[in-house]
Amino acid sequence: MLKCLKLFLAAAFLVLPVTVFAGDKLGLGRAALPEEIAAWDVDIRPNGAGLPAGSGDVIYGEEVFVNKCASCHGDFAEGVDNWPVLAGGFDTLGDKDPVKTVGSYWPYLSTVWDYVNRSMPFGEAQSLSADEVYAIVAYMLYSNDLVDEDFVLSDTNFAEFEMYNARGFVVDDRPETEYAIWRAEPCMKDCKDRVEITMRASILDVTPEETTVESTEKTEAAEVAVAAPAEEKEAAVSPAVVNEAEASPELVAAGKKVFRKCKACHQIGPKAKSRSGPHLNNILGRGIGAVEGFRYSKAFKKAAEAGQIWDMEQLVSFLANPKKSIKGTKMSFSGLKKQNDIDAIIAYLNAEGA
Repeated sequence: MLKCLKLFLAAAFLVLPVTVFAGDKLGLGRAALPEEIAAWDVDIRPNGAGLPAGSGDVIYGEEVFVNKCASCHGDFAEGVDNWPVLAGGFDTLGDKDPVKTVGSYWPYLSTVWDYVNRSMPFGEAQSLSADEVYAIVAYMLYSNDLVDEDFVLSDTNFAEFEMYNARGFVVDDRPETEYAIWRAEPCMKDCKDRVEITMRASILDVTPEETTVESTEKTEAAEVAVAAPAEEKEAAVSPAVVNEAEASPELVAAGKKVFRKCKACHQIGPKAKSRSGPHLNNILGRGIGAVEGFRYSKAFKKAAEAGQIWDMEQLVSFLANPKKSIKGTKMSFSGLKKQNDIDAIIAYLNAEGA
């Protein structure tokens, strides 16, 4: 009888409405103060809502970036060691291993501003003023060739700027279109009549090796097929037609501005000396790796031994993509993405370094 009574009381307790304590004041806590709410209300919306008043230009942003960010991200936002690269990667989003940078991948500028404001610099989070954050973000846009060097970012024009990949994301509709397929009863036996390897791992050596002649022939054919587009693309590079005689003063002046991306490592002119990079005087026609006394990387030494020179085609190729043009170079700059900038800087190098 006692056992039945215990079971009855337990069942009665379980079915009691959960609202039995609703409205009771526990005497804990207090209402949040306005300043406490404001301290937590730090979200920045894609349209710029929530931004503090302020502004910053590219030139000032470069100064702040070099002092606060370059030790990890490089002077040109190219990344140092394993720290993230912030610039470039625009032509890689369709690749198997895309370079997802602030410029190529992030869809909203508000995310950039909010992240820098709250989390950077590493170890000194929230030490930047609003104007410094605006300036850093402006310089990051400039490093990605998304704005010109006279660009000024502020809370008033923030919403006008659209990121490169703003329309590159889609609404996740997998619950409606795919979940039913995934949740079907899985096949556990004799699911396919034949299993064959159609592709090989490109980075990790994990694909099982085949010993048959047929498999070897297929692999070699696949490698040739993959290499062909790259060779065709390389052959498509055409040098710019720029020389000292034809270069206009306007083009040379534009090149001087582009050279701002180079002068942290290179000098040019009558008093130029080699620094972390060799001087660039008389670059056209000069042998690759030929500046006396400069310690070149193995890649440049190899090019020098092969007798390669800085002709127009080689110079254009290197300026566009240094790491692809001379594989193994230690130069961290990711390259110039605009042909106009390449034309301008060659004109400037010709005029200033002759």
